[in-house]
Amino acid sequence: MAEPEQPPNRVQQEGSPCASGASPAKPGRPIIVQKYGGSSVADVDRIGQVAERVVAAKRAGNDVVVVVSAMGKTTDGLLALARQAASAGAAADPPRRELDMLLSTGERVSMALLSIAIQARGFEAISFTGSQSGILTNDRHFDARIIEVRPFRIEDELARGRIVIVAGYQGMSYRREITTLGRGGSDTTAVALAAALGAERCEIYSDVDGVYSADPRVVPDARHLPELDCAVLQEMAECGAKVVCAQAVEWARRSGVALTARSTFDAGPGARETVVRRFAPGSASSTLSARAIVAEGNVVLARAHGGLRLDELLRAAGELGLGFRDLSFGHGGGAFVLPLLNVPDWQGARRRLAALLPSIELVEGLSAVSVVGDGLTATAEPLARFVEVLGRAGIASRLTVAGPLRLGALVDAADAAPAQRLLHASFVEA
Repeated sequence: MAEPEQPPNRVQQEGSPCASGASPAKPGRPIIVQKYGGSSVADVDRIGQVAERVVAAKRAGNDVVVVVSAMGKTTDGLLALARQAASAGAAADPPRRELDMLLSTGERVSMALLSIAIQARGFEAISFTGSQSGILTNDRHFDARIIEVRPFRIEDELARGRIVIVAGYQGMSYRREITTLGRGGSDTTAVALAAALGAERCEIYSDVDGVYSADPRVVPDARHLPELDCAVLQEMAECGAKVVCAQAVEWARRSGVALTARSTFDAGPGARETVVRRFAPGSASSTLSARAIVAEGNVVLARAHGGLRLDELLRAAGELGLGFRDLSFGHGGGAFVLPLLNVPDWQGARRRLAALLPSIELVEGLSAVSVVGDGLTATAEPLARFVEVLGRAGIASRLTVAGPLRLGALVDAADAAPAQRLLHASFVEA
């Protein structure tokens, strides 16, 4: 699977001296990168609908690169199979390397079927895996980060007039190992390729028509957000919003790629969308406002009591491959949050963490609920209101955090939905 060495890379995510990672625009046909999520390619009929949309973009005079996720709930099904296979042994968690080998097959099915569907409609197309596309990552498994993009084969095929289909969510490490990019990683593939190719825009298609001020399934009065800036959307994604993943927004912010979030199933004139730019109109305004309420389930609160050193904690987290956020640490101990979205082996990691750090206390069954907006700590009033809203409803916060773009609380999972509705009414609807 390994590709031969290529000329110097087109885009580097880390250490690039360039404010924008995108290559200079080329004369000729504009390049559009489209990404389709799992619900958009859930079966052959939907893949056919996607093929029609892709062909329409090609007919409109664009060069088109398409990034696809695995079909429907394929990734969840493969994870379940892996855990079933691992359950026969003493360790119930499958090795992360083998998970990457397994899970990367889901997107390959989608890419091949979409290429076949496009060719059946009379257009030339070719499918590439992440490694064939020049997606190079660090050597972490299950939540790797892209460090370099070398899209030379994609450029060659675009020059031949072909539509290029790319398997999202995956790449190849500098050690030539297959890696995956974590949940939502197909978004990152799409934005990184858009930056490397100097694309006109990157269109993210899913089963929703853009970004809302809260999850409409939880908050019926959630409002559609037609425009957002990268900083706010990245904060939303880091806190659990699922329309575009956080690493993808980070790429867009660094490279200047314009993002558009749309529904695959609403193609009519006037269809709603959310446009995301590095600086959205009005983002430099002095007006302080809350933009959205976001929640993330399946998080763990870790409390480190006195005697535990910060370097010991960081060493243990690195050894176990655990990411964390909201770390506060001092002489008397500290606390931090462990999001488990990209931790497939939590039970085993939990046992090893307890063995490495016997004094650590882990509280499970929690959700993080956040208000995201601008200037939320410019005065004490927003945080005071946040605490009051939760307290008045009898919702206890296990940990409260505050920053310019976010106010957050860890609450019991059962309290997450009512907390979102109350905070939306107080901060967004008011």
